[in-house]
Amino acid sequence: MIAIVKPQSIKGHIMAPAGKSSMQRACAAALVRKGITIIHNPGHSNDDNAAIGVITALGAKPELQPDGTLKITSNGVQPVNDAVNCGESGLGIRMFTPIISLSERTITINGEGSLVTRPMDFFDAILPQLSVGIQSNNGKLPLVIKGPMKPASITVDGSLSSQFLTGLLMSYAAAGASDVELTVTDLKSKPYIDLTLKVMLDFGWKVENRNYESFYFPPNPAAPKNGTLEYTVEGDWSGAAFLLVAGAIAGDITVKGLDVFSTQADRAVLQALMSSGAKISVQTDKIEIGPAPLKAFHFNATECPDLFPPLVALAAYCDGKSVIEGAQRLTHKESNRAITLQEEFGKLGVQIDLQDDLMIIHGGKGLNGATTYSHHDHRIAMACAVAALKASGEVTIESADAINKSYPDFYQHLQQLGGSVSLK
Repeated sequence: MIAIVKPQSIKGHIMAPAGKSSMQRACAAALVRKGITIIHNPGHSNDDNAAIGVITALGAKPELQPDGTLKITSNGVQPVNDAVNCGESGLGIRMFTPIISLSERTITINGEGSLVTRPMDFFDAILPQLSVGIQSNNGKLPLVIKGPMKPASITVDGSLSSQFLTGLLMSYAAAGASDVELTVTDLKSKPYIDLTLKVMLDFGWKVENRNYESFYFPPNPAAPKNGTLEYTVEGDWSGAAFLLVAGAIAGDITVKGLDVFSTQADRAVLQALMSSGAKISVQTDKIEIGPAPLKAFHFNATECPDLFPPLVALAAYCDGKSVIEGAQRLTHKESNRAITLQEEFGKLGVQIDLQDDLMIIHGGKGLNGATTYSHHDHRIAMACAVAALKASGEVTIESADAINKSYPDFYQHLQQLGGSVSLK
């Protein structure tokens, strides 16, 4: 798909998309808990659909209800297939692999697109310590897993991604881990672990967070109660960050459906927007944002690396050199996002320098129209579209359908706000 975005002011009200981080965790929790789970505001991105496919292969029965809720019936991890496919979801593969190891059945775990090139050797090192057999393709997919997992007190490296820890926390809880401790070194993206622990608590599991250095499962844990449980997927700060930046650049808009007290890491976009001088009003039920003279900002995105793309679009319109820390976290995404952002925004006339862990964006000089390429990365496609709203000419985005991974309604939402977006 090709998207063509013409410069255009925007205005209006929009509802934030459902959070795929929350949705995927809810699917995993609904699988490992026994009973019926009703999920309100379920997402329908490619990653969300991949999670539904995985839990279906592992024995759960998801059913979309007439009222739009998702009903999931499960009796725990009881695979009905010998293989599962996590699509292109990094969270999915890292979270579900330990959960799959709860079964004594041999399961092959596959993925698609960029996921097949991402490192998975974390599991080669960790799962054998938990009595799980594993074969990988030199540290990459496919993985062949043979459980059942036996929770034990071990130490894990949290420097690559917190998503591995999310899977271990959920699988330990589901296995009834008792008086064991997961010690973590150099944990990144702590807010995502906060989200995991919040979802687990909502589903009936208690884990003691010892200052993010270890996570303790107390003796004789109480199992979640059977019966029906209801869970509401909160609005997605990752997707909404692009809407908020669009408002700061191109017009007065109101974004609803976001929890300003959320544990989602990308809620930190508010700090960057305020630092840039954007006109913003944060209320409990809505966020109003609009353009103002924008100034360069300094922001540390180490704990929220998914904010790099929207913040680069913001920085491009800020007067001066904006600095974003945490660039080394961008290597193992759908693309190498640091290089990709430098390349694609370079086509728009924006200079980006990379210095070790820093990304320096030279902003305030105007953006020109150009043909850009998403590199099959959903966040790059959205960043280019947002940046196009006040460029001097139209911006073409090739492989624009990459947005389906996380925010399939993105272009439609821009159109609803008055943006000029045509799809071919």
